[in-house]
Amino acid sequence: MSGQRLTILLCDDHLVVRSGLRALLGTQKDLEVVAEAGSGAAALVLAEQHRPDVVVMDLGMGAGMDGIEAIRRMRAARPGQAVIVFTTYDSDADIVRAVDAGAMGYVLKDASPEEIFAAVRGAAVGRPVMSAPVASKLFRQRARPQEALTPREAELLGLLTEGLSNRELSRRLFISEATVKSHLAHIYAKLGVDSRAAAIAAALRREGMR
Repeated sequence: MSGQRLTILLCDDHLVVRSGLRALLGTQKDLEVVAEAGSGAAALVLAEQHRPDVVVMDLGMGAGMDGIEAIRRMRAARPGQAVIVFTTYDSDADIVRAVDAGAMGYVLKDASPEEIFAAVRGAAVGRPVMSAPVASKLFRQRARPQEALTPREAELLGLLTEGLSNRELSRRLFISEATVKSHLAHIYAKLGVDSRAAAIAAALRREGMR
């Protein structure tokens, strides 16, 4: 940590949100906002420049790199970087993806000031802090990971049951074969399977087909 005060980088594509959050955090003597980023790319630059104790990241960062990718890259560059998500996005898939990318905490924008302060301070010492609804969803998804598939992954999983090859999947979805393979790898990991056949079986179970 940086002395007696925790340094913070705010990352949100809306200036009014950053301004409000800066003002809120400024009421705490031990918290100091040292920089603000309005895009994922800017967040990476400023994180490297300031090396803050905690990064507060929105998931929707406008055009370009989203918050998930920014978190992933920050953690790759500095594995010890503490990042918490501060967002309106609360879907099961978003929560799991953020945590998998390396987020230490996940707080919704309707959280109380006390929750936000606790999340920042907790992340700084390696203690995950999440809004109650988020924690509940994450627990459920860890118990039933197949529900954490993104819409595109779910669509691809459904097409697998039609017996389509990677090339056919690529043409059907208008994406490259490399992207198909990447999606399949994520699907296998989330379903806890290691083959196409097992993924298809899981897809059939999801639809209640035996």
